[in-house]
Amino acid sequence: MRRLVWVGVGVVVTVVVLRQGKRLVDAYVPAGATEVVDGVSRVRGAWATARREFAAGLAEREEQLRQDLVGDVDVERLRAERPERVEALREAWASRGGAARGAASQEAVRKRWAEGPTDDPDDDDGYAFF
Repeated sequence: MRRLVWVGVGVVVTVVVLRQGKRLVDAYVPAGATEVVDGVSRVRGAWATARREFAAGLAEREEQLRQDLVGDVDVERLRAERPERVEALREAWASRGGAARGAASQEAVRKRWAEGPTDDPDDDDGYAFF
């Protein structure tokens, strides 16, 4: 019973404080200021909603583009296989000149492609993408 009395006292105090606060605001705040504050809070809410919607649309479009680009391929597996594929591509580029090149020439080619090739040997279109 004692707790119920204190809950009731808390409710009454809250109501009194809110009413007195509203009276003070109405008495000392210029007319129209509360509408400006309400307008600003609405604009802020609209801006936050627009940002959330934009981020959701961006994530959805990114997922769609990734699906169109790689399909159902396991990207993590491809990332794990990348060093072997790069090395195979370097070997293919290094041996492209055939047996006519010496070991020094092949080493120079390897050094040139140390960071990876910048052209796609399978690109028959002739378009540069970088």
